[in-house]
Amino acid sequence: NNWYHGLIYWTKRAKRFLDNRAPKLTENIKNAMIMKGGNTSMTVTQALKDIYALKKPSAVLYKNTPCRLCKNSQSSVFCLCLQEFFSKKTDSSLFLFGSHNKKRPNNLIFGRLFDFHVLDMIELGIEKYISLSDIKSSKCPEGTKPMLVFAGEAFDHENDHKRLKSLLTDFFRGPVVPSVRLAGLEHVLHFTALEGKIYMRSYRSLLKKSGCRTPRIELEEIGPSFDFILRRTHLASDDLYKTAHRQPKALKLQGNRSPHVALCHFYSLQLHMQKQDLAKLQTRKMKGLRKRRGPAAAAAAVVEGETSPKTTEVE
Repeated sequence: NNWYHGLIYWTKRAKRFLDNRAPKLTENIKNAMIMKGGNTSMTVTQALKDIYALKKPSAVLYKNTPCRLCKNSQSSVFCLCLQEFFSKKTDSSLFLFGSHNKKRPNNLIFGRLFDFHVLDMIELGIEKYISLSDIKSSKCPEGTKPMLVFAGEAFDHENDHKRLKSLLTDFFRGPVVPSVRLAGLEHVLHFTALEGKIYMRSYRSLLKKSGCRTPRIELEEIGPSFDFILRRTHLASDDLYKTAHRQPKALKLQGNRSPHVALCHFYSLQLHMQKQDLAKLQTRKMKGLRKRRGPAAAAAAVVEGETSPKTTEVE
C-alpha cells in the first residue's frame, strides 16, 4: 500500500481512510474484484454471480466498464491498467474476469496483485457447470469461512498447478481467524486435479449423531460445480514471487515462541543484584512521615540522653 504513503488529508474522515489503507503488520482481508467482460455468455454471467455469492462480503461485482486510461473496452481487450485502477479504488488484491469468444469460450481469469500491479494470472475454461440454483438444497450462510481441500499429485509437482493452488487459496480462504467453533466448519470447497482438468465442488458438512462424543460427518453438495481446463498462464518471476511473500521482522518476532522475547519486539533481560537492606532505603521526606514529639516520646528521650540541652533546662 505504498501508493497512499505521503498523501495529505484535510478531514478526520480522510485520515481514518488513509490509516485503514496504510501498511500494517496484519493486513486487511483480501477483497476481490469480479468483473464481467463485454462479450460473455449466460454460463459465464451466472458463474460470476455464484462465485460472488461464495466470496461475499469480501468482493465487489462489476459490469462491463470501458477503460478510460488506454481507451479500450473489456469486450475487446483484457485491460491490465483497469484492474490496477480499480484495485487502488477498492483496496482489492484479487480479481476474477469473465469473457466469452469463439477462440476461448466460457473463459475465467483468476489473478492477484502485489503493490497494485498484476502478480499472477491463470486462465481457466469452463467445460461443465452446475449453478447454485440448479442444486436444490439448503445453503451455507453468507460469509462462512470454507475449508479448502486439494487432491491430486499435480498440485504438488507441477509448477502451474502449484501457483494455481496458491491463487485459489488466497481467493477463497476468507479472513484469518485464531479459532473456529465446530459448528462453523460447515462449508467445504474441494479441488481435484485429474487428467489435465480441475474439478471444483462445493459441499455442506452435516454433523450427525454417532453415539459417541465425536459426531459423524456427511457431505451434501450445494453447488456451484465446475469442470475447468487449464489454459494460458502469466506467472511472476521467482524473485518477484519471493518479494511478494516477504514478511516484516516485527511479525516474525510475534510468532517467536521463546519466553525471553516480548511482544513489544524488545528482548527482556534478567538482572541479578545483591540483597538490599530496606531499612536504609532513603524515602521521600514528607511532613506526614516525620516522627511526632509527644510527652511520652520526650520522657523516653530524657532517659536515653537523646534530648538536647535546651530541652533538659526547660524541664
